[in-house]
Amino acid sequence: MKNKFLVICILLFSCCVFSQQDTVLTKKTEIPIITKTKDSIVLESSKSTSDSITNSLKNTEKSIAKELTPPPIWEFFSVGKIVWSLIFIFLGYFLIKFIVSALERFSEKSANHRITIKGLIPIVKIFGWIFIFILIIMGIFRPPAATLIAVSASLGIAIGFAAQDILKNIFGGVMILLDRPFQVGDKIETGSYYGEVVEIGLRSIRIVTPDDSLVSIPNGELMNKSVSNSNNGEANCQVVAEIYLPITIDTYKIRQVAIEAAQVSKYIYLNKPITVLFFNEVKERRSYLKMRLKAYVVDIRYEFVFKSDLTEIVIQQLLIENLVDPKDLN
Repeated sequence: MKNKFLVICILLFSCCVFSQQDTVLTKKTEIPIITKTKDSIVLESSKSTSDSITNSLKNTEKSIAKELTPPPIWEFFSVGKIVWSLIFIFLGYFLIKFIVSALERFSEKSANHRITIKGLIPIVKIFGWIFIFILIIMGIFRPPAATLIAVSASLGIAIGFAAQDILKNIFGGVMILLDRPFQVGDKIETGSYYGEVVEIGLRSIRIVTPDDSLVSIPNGELMNKSVSNSNNGEANCQVVAEIYLPITIDTYKIRQVAIEAAQVSKYIYLNKPITVLFFNEVKERRSYLKMRLKAYVVDIRYEFVFKSDLTEIVIQQLLIENLVDPKDLN
């Protein structure tokens, strides 16, 4: 009995050991299968994420390229757009012309504010046309940013090579409006020309000379030349009348006569001083006393009339008072 009991115990122990080994082997074989499954899931998820990122980058690149690629130019033109553009141009032309003519009429009625009002005319013209063209481009045609960039680059290259002088004149006109060395209505002298500024444009300025000639001077030339301004925005300006007299005259009495002659002129501006200067000059081997009578005219448009009036009144008064001999004036 004891032997049978021992045999049965040995058999049971061996069965338990074998069962435990099978369980351990089963667990050992199952673990790598589970681990392999998890790795495959992770790899598949990372691969799908990278694919989605690549696809989104490609789509973004395509959309940016599409936006930056300008469409054909003919897509922006149509009969309706062209008609509306012409309507805006004509309306802008007549509106600017009406404003300019109103400013000119109003300036002529006020001598004190004439130059200030006329100084607004070139500003109205330039910025008025700029506003009209911006309104047409952005309001009617509405080109995308790519087209604006492409057109701007093309125009910049073309203008840079073919229109350097025009750009120089336009830049000069803008600088004249900003720096304001003179304005419409001023009397200026530049080079060999002297006259009243009647127009300041983007390409040139126009002045009227004393002999009533209209002279156009490119703005680019004015940028490199000195400009003398007689009145600098004021209605009055200084006028100088020169009279040659004999060396033996009484300068004290002559000065009094000249000052009184200037004061009785109807063109005199009495808020500024009257000055009489004498200089000794030699002409044709004879010594003369040159008198320079400086006075201010009430309006620059009467500059030469006032100068003639001063010369005439002074000489007549000198002859009436017998301060000079008529033979000395020959």
